[in-house]
Amino acid sequence: MQFSAWQYVAEILPAEELPMLAAHALVDGRDSPALRELAGLPRRSDPAEVRDLYVLALRELAIPLPDEETAGRCLLVTLAFGLAHDELSPKDVGNGLSMTVTARTGEETRFLSVAADYSEWLEPDELAGWEKELRTAAHSLAAATDLGPSIGVPGTRSD
Repeated sequence: MQFSAWQYVAEILPAEELPMLAAHALVDGRDSPALRELAGLPRRSDPAEVRDLYVLALRELAIPLPDEETAGRCLLVTLAFGLAHDELSPKDVGNGLSMTVTARTGEETRFLSVAADYSEWLEPDELAGWEKELRTAAHSLAAATDLGPSIGVPGTRSD
């Protein structure tokens, strides 16, 4: 649920996915009145009601919603790890940015700057150079960040 909290704030977790997320959380042993109610909602429920129940469920489970800056940084780090571990393509990264992405460190800033340069109109030789530069920036960020384990990025571990 902590992983979903920053995704929710970063606006990459659609409301229609929240009832199923709640159902999985119940199966995993989490429980609260709002979580049960959310899990019982149909996928096409009123998005405002779904979001309200999700936020209430997080509160009942003592899972804090991160601020927008933290959520944006988490998204950025997740995209970098996905690319560094070949789970995402460079185009996926370019298309996965949202308006809430924020960079605080030099590595985050570099990765964001390169990722933001993506355009479907890049010429083939420009695209190859951009992809190489983005992969390099992704590996640098993945190696330098301490956010990976704390936000549950697969392939990382907390020491």
